[in-house]
Amino acid sequence: MAIVKAKINGIDVEVASGATILEAAKKIGVHIPTLCHLNLEGFGIVNKVASCRACVVEVEGRMALAPSCAEKITEGMVVRTDSLRAITGRRMAIELLLSNHPQDCLVCPKNLECELQALSQEMGVREIKWIGEKMDYPIDKTTASLVKDPNKCIMCRRCETMCNEVQTVGVLSGINRGFDAVVGPAFNLDMEHTACTFCGQCVAVCPTGALTEINDVGKVWRALNDETKHVVVQVAPAIRVAIGELFGMEPGTVTTGQLASSLRRLGFDAIFDTDFAADLTIMEEASELVHRIEHGGKLPMLTSCCPAWVKFFEHQFPDMLDIPSSCKSPQIMMGSMVKTYYAKKMGLDPENVVMVSIMPCLAKKAEAARPELAKDDLNNVDLVLSTREYGAMLHEAGVQFDVLPEGDFDQLLGESTGAAVIFGTTGGVIEAAARTAYEWLTGEELEKVEFSQLRGLEGIRSASVMIKDFELNIGIAHGLGNARKLLEDIRDGKSHFHAIEIMACPGGCIGGGGQPYHHGDIEIIKKRQEAIYAEDRSKVRRKSHENEALKSLYSEFLGEPYGSTAHELLHTRYVAREKI
Repeated sequence: MAIVKAKINGIDVEVASGATILEAAKKIGVHIPTLCHLNLEGFGIVNKVASCRACVVEVEGRMALAPSCAEKITEGMVVRTDSLRAITGRRMAIELLLSNHPQDCLVCPKNLECELQALSQEMGVREIKWIGEKMDYPIDKTTASLVKDPNKCIMCRRCETMCNEVQTVGVLSGINRGFDAVVGPAFNLDMEHTACTFCGQCVAVCPTGALTEINDVGKVWRALNDETKHVVVQVAPAIRVAIGELFGMEPGTVTTGQLASSLRRLGFDAIFDTDFAADLTIMEEASELVHRIEHGGKLPMLTSCCPAWVKFFEHQFPDMLDIPSSCKSPQIMMGSMVKTYYAKKMGLDPENVVMVSIMPCLAKKAEAARPELAKDDLNNVDLVLSTREYGAMLHEAGVQFDVLPEGDFDQLLGESTGAAVIFGTTGGVIEAAARTAYEWLTGEELEKVEFSQLRGLEGIRSASVMIKDFELNIGIAHGLGNARKLLEDIRDGKSHFHAIEIMACPGGCIGGGGQPYHHGDIEIIKKRQEAIYAEDRSKVRRKSHENEALKSLYSEFLGEPYGSTAHELLHTRYVAREKI
């Protein structure tokens, strides 16, 4: 590879040909502020728009300042990042953005997480010098998941990169011209009328409050203070390795016990671990996979735990609705069991039971409202909080999460195995299913429960698991763009897989759109994943079918896995949707 030599702030630097000024500066410890730039190198996600001009630098011999995130280093280039001209240019870029930006920082959902706000502080912006007309677009709150406020859009195009290049959903793009330019759906349609999957990755990368989640904290507080309601809560696997970041704890810190304690502090009537429902999902999903293999059913079978992925294939591949598993997600399975089995056990009227979920995913909010997942006109899940929203509730209540003693979840629907924990990361669902399917297909005990060949962070992975003389071929994809490639192979008859796991978000649920913002730091995702596997190893039972509480649920209530009662309560159907 060719090496290029240059000078930055008088310091000699050598970089590979094709490197940008920004990359070269980082190599020698020179900080250049950025805003529109986004580089999630571990996932191959790079925003190359260079629209904000917050990173401009002075290049010797040029009249115009150069955007360091896009300008490539050339042989002999002399760069100044610290000249008065460069600093003034960067400050002016921020001031111009602020001149057309709402001044509601104190009540903005992104307050203290806003990169424009942080950059204004870094650049010493203390006044807005240019006052004039501002955009006045209506705020879109039409979905159960997302809020889109075009007035806070700075045209960085990060969300567009995520939606089009990474997720290949194709909903967001630059619309209008000049002063009125914003990023949004074609014709500035409301989000509910588009093919948006509500994965929330646009929210995860938006540097301002232009894209945020629908906030349900107030509704949860009201439910908790309504004496006529019995409020039940469940917590997803990925929450326990991320929520600590909101309280100054290291990424990847496992906080299962603190989560249980915090939920009791807030006054929930029953607290359950969604891990139980993940084990339940495996009982149904593994049964379905074994049934398809043994009875010549449709293969490959695709997992169906991720609601953003489900909505993606309903819009993009409506001719293939018979391929995914018919299993509901763990969130909905838990809600179903709470409003049937648990309500009956406790002598409760399901209409007076409020099921609250704490999820890493904004699509879970929309999933809870799907009519296909309701029973007797009652939603199985009533309210969904993101990890960030639950963290905000704890801050409001003055709960010092990082010093809480460890507590326990209720056991009726709370016991879980290591197989359930790994649902939180890419590859985890199919590994959990393989652990159970192996024993069911062979009748032998699986001694080595970790399938290392199914693990990693590559966007598309494949592996084989030998089950006696049968080779089970498994595909794994995270990120909807990668999912598209696997689906196109299936459609074209090129797929050799028996089972495929899909997760919409890069990294899986640990990188969900409702998790603490990682600001493009791939190391945070890696630490969360490592913590998930550590939690699995700490469990006494590591196969879903070994869950004793689950055995009781089947013997007392559900009957056989994949049986008639299980189908009624734990399985669903899919809907062909327009590709808009």
